[in-house]
Amino acid sequence: MIICVPNVLAADELGTIRKELEHAPFVDGATTAGWSAREVKRNQQVDPRSESHGRMADIMRNAFLRNGLLQAALLPAATTMAMFNRYGTGMQYGPHVDTAVMGGMGSAVRSDIAITLFLSDPESYDGGELVVHTSGMEYEFKLKAGEAIAYPANTLHHVKPVTRGVRQAGIMWVQSLVRDPARRELLWDLESAKRQIFGKEGKTETFDAISRSHANLLRMWADVI
Repeated sequence: MIICVPNVLAADELGTIRKELEHAPFVDGATTAGWSAREVKRNQQVDPRSESHGRMADIMRNAFLRNGLLQAALLPAATTMAMFNRYGTGMQYGPHVDTAVMGGMGSAVRSDIAITLFLSDPESYDGGELVVHTSGMEYEFKLKAGEAIAYPANTLHHVKPVTRGVRQAGIMWVQSLVRDPARRELLWDLESAKRQIFGKEGKTETFDAISRSHANLLRMWADVI
């Protein structure tokens, strides 16, 4: 299940992050890649020890937590700290699969879902599309600044070479209450149906029946400690 979400960041939040990125310290992005992904990762990322990183990470996390669409679709139980990357001309991230578990003892997060929050206007750079491989197909994404895409972290994916300008984005991983992506997709279908029925008909018997099924399946499948 791949979901593109508009207006994740408000205009003032996007402006604040962009100003932080102008002066933030960047390091080689390969330092946080796994041993195999390190061979194909050619980008830069904001030093996670910097004050700029902490301020931007707080903005991204708060935007994620208040977004009803992302909360309903992903059913988050935990998230990693956000990272912020930059791809200049010639930079790319070759095909890779994200690390399955991120963080250390006491703070480990299973990476069920990856989120990319686009921070650069798509007209300001060429290339840099996020390509997700799924079901034998490749899907390319290049969203507007402030929009986000959520996709299964267990998929092979890559970022195409940037040929002009600079591509900047925020990245975060989510551990879902529901581990199985097929079950998450089924729950999201039911949630979407609920919203459509309520919007057209209000709180009907059909709405109540779907709501009950949705709630009971979530109760059955949710992994709550």
